[in-house]
Amino acid sequence: MKKRDSIIKFEGIRKTYVTGPVKCEALKGIDIEIKKGEFVAIIGHSGSGKSTIMNIMGALDSPTAGKYFLNNKDISGYNQDELAEIRNKEIGFIFQSFNLLPRTTVLKNVERPMLYAGYTQEKRRKRAVEVLRAVGLFNKANNLSNHISGGQIQRVAIARALTMKPSILMADEPTGNLDTKTAHNVMNFFVELNKKGSTIILITHEDDIASFAKRVIRITDGLVENADYKLKTASFIKND
Repeated sequence: MKKRDSIIKFEGIRKTYVTGPVKCEALKGIDIEIKKGEFVAIIGHSGSGKSTIMNIMGALDSPTAGKYFLNNKDISGYNQDELAEIRNKEIGFIFQSFNLLPRTTVLKNVERPMLYAGYTQEKRRKRAVEVLRAVGLFNKANNLSNHISGGQIQRVAIARALTMKPSILMADEPTGNLDTKTAHNVMNFFVELNKKGSTIILITHEDDIASFAKRVIRITDGLVENADYKLKTASFIKND
């Protein structure tokens, strides 16, 4: 079997927040490696540091110390403009709050990242239709995004994240606003995307949601407790 290349590598990543005289060390020297095509869940309680890890991985923030390699390129010292370019080209974000425009059609919501990137209307429409078909929602293209179900809204958010063909899909508590059955359906969809080659990084505090990933990294108090954490997988969860 061909050895997979590293897509993300943290070497001694530290992050310290300073508020006046108070310093908070959110990350205390993190080493993490994620290979292309992996489906990894990063799990931890509130305050563990997992959200800080996501912000650095997603090029939303920079580390205080250490090195971050994305596709074997050290981006630790990138400025805000360079990080913004990384976000636009390399990373698709899926958030718990969906961040869709409620009185705008599904199609227009999916087109938004391409609009900001300067795609022509023809190219935007073609790609939006392509990704909506991929998530099984082409028949909802002209619906307003506040006139579809919660699970469908999350799939629209996934479609929007796929439009720029990112190297990485990063999902931050993507099922937090969904009922259990809908949440598991969405997670099954992530499993299918991963089977097709997408690299997926899931941030969650829920073991049952993390169990859909192929590997789980447990974070405790700003440190990696276990980089291959074993979860008991309930088969009925994945078959809902």
